[in-house]
Amino acid sequence: MHIIGAGRVGVALSEAADAHGQPCTLWSRGMDLGSLKAGEGPIVVATRNNDLADVLAALPPSRHSDVVFVQNGMLRPWLGQAGVAEATRGLLFFAVASRGAPIQPGPPSPFVGPHAAAVVAFLTAIAVPAEVVSTAAFTNLEHEKLLWNSCFGLLCQAYNAPVGTIVRDHSSELAELVHELDAVARLELEVSVTVPDLIAALSAYSLTISEYQGAVKEWPWRNGWYVHVAAKYNRLLPVHARLCALAGHDATTGIVASPIA
Repeated sequence: MHIIGAGRVGVALSEAADAHGQPCTLWSRGMDLGSLKAGEGPIVVATRNNDLADVLAALPPSRHSDVVFVQNGMLRPWLGQAGVAEATRGLLFFAVASRGAPIQPGPPSPFVGPHAAAVVAFLTAIAVPAEVVSTAAFTNLEHEKLLWNSCFGLLCQAYNAPVGTIVRDHSSELAELVHELDAVARLELEVSVTVPDLIAALSAYSLTISEYQGAVKEWPWRNGWYVHVAAKYNRLLPVHARLCALAGHDATTGIVASPIA
C-alpha cells in the first residue's frame, strides 16, 4: 500500500501498518511521486483537499486510476474536472488526535470504486474497521458526513461550544440547518436517507464525542459547496447566513469578517 501525506492520518496509517506487519510506503511532500510506477497497487492520498491537484499532477498519468481519495468535503466537482471521477473513494470514520497519535477506530469506514476491496483488506489487517459499500450507500454516507462537518462546524463556531452542547442546547437550530442544507444537496445528489434519520444519526454520533468542538474549515469543499449550489438553483439559505454572521464569516465567500473598529 502507498500512502501520500505525512500528516496525522498518513503517519497513523503507516505506523499501524508497521505494527501489524503490513507492507506500506509513506510518501511526503517533496518526494518524487513520479517514481510510482504502474502496477504497484492502490495509492491512498491523505493530504489536505487543497493539495490534491498538486499530488495528481506529480503522479504518472498511468497511476491516476489507482488513486484513492479519503478527504472530507464535497470532492465530486473537482474529481470530475480532474478527470478522475471514477476513482476509488473512502470516508474515514476514525480519529487521530495529533500527528504521531494512534488511530481511534469508529464505525467501519466505507469505500467504493475499483480499489475498494484492496483498501478495505489493508485497513482490516491493521485493525481499522472498513467495508466495501454500494455507490448508493456511499452517496448517503458522503451526504451525512458533509452535513455533519458543515453544520456542526458552523454551529460550534457560532456558539463557541462543543458538539454535545449543540445537540443538547441548540437542537432546533441544528434541525433547521440540516433541513436547509439537505434540501440544497438533493438538487445535486441522489440521496435516499430521510431528514429525520439524518438528524438522529448526526446527533447520536456527536454525543459519542461530545467534547469535540468543530469550526468552519475548508470553505470551498464544505459550507461553500452548499452556497454554490443554492446560487445555481436560485435558492436562499437564511439559516446558514444567520449562523455565518454569528460565527464571523461572510455567508457568500466564507471569508472571516473584519472586526468592527
